[in-house]
Amino acid sequence: MDYETFVDQVARRAGTSSARAVELIQATLATLAERLTGGEVLDLAVQLPMPLRLPLRPTPDIEAAERFGAAEFVARVAVRAGVAEPAARNAVRAVFTTVREAVTGGEFDELVVQLPRDYRDVVEPALAPGAGLRRR
Repeated sequence: MDYETFVDQVARRAGTSSARAVELIQATLATLAERLTGGEVLDLAVQLPMPLRLPLRPTPDIEAAERFGAAEFVARVAVRAGVAEPAARNAVRAVFTTVREAVTGGEFDELVVQLPRDYRDVVEPALAPGAGLRRR
């Protein structure tokens, strides 16, 4: 999936503009990079379009995943993107669904197994059959 398609799909799913979708994608991916182990972050990054790799860039302490729940994940995305938590939760769902469509080889499943059960609310929409593009 190319960058423009990824952004367009997140924008449609989140019901926002493309410019706002870019901010929400970056906030979600940066938060995800904090939550995953370094190896998983790098595995994910290589499957995403180049502009989306920046929030997943390696840092010296990337190997260890931070441990925080779904509520903290959404709160971090909300702060990074400057939106209310309900909008952040909707955006996180949209980004996870689009990531699932963009990656291959079971990469999304490997990502999901690193997340605790309380992430179910934001991850399950991406796993549901027919989780394709929501029509306006």
